[in-house]
Amino acid sequence: MSQAPTPLTKRQERLMQVLLAPVVSEKSTYIADKRNQYVFHVVSNATKPEIKAAVELMFKTQVKSVSVANVRGKEKRFGRFMGRRNSWKKAYVALLPGQEINFAEGETK
Repeated sequence: MSQAPTPLTKRQERLMQVLLAPVVSEKSTYIADKRNQYVFHVVSNATKPEIKAAVELMFKTQVKSVSVANVRGKEKRFGRFMGRRNSWKKAYVALLPGQEINFAEGETK
């Protein structure tokens, strides 16, 4: 017989799905260097405590704070038709001093 998943594993599964991708841009690189903050593309229904727990679980770091911004999709023109890109959510994650995330190697220092 298969065992029913425990609440802990369900929570860990949810946390593994919260972070979608790091946002790599000129602004996010600048913020990472100056303020020790990292920017992530997250699922639209993620909460700040979930994002904090997900970063701590996946990167083995300690999170100081989380700020969230909802990015509205841009209106784009396709020939004579107007369309709209999807809206998405991004999270600014500040780490404690001495903590770092290295996306190139996939490990933390």
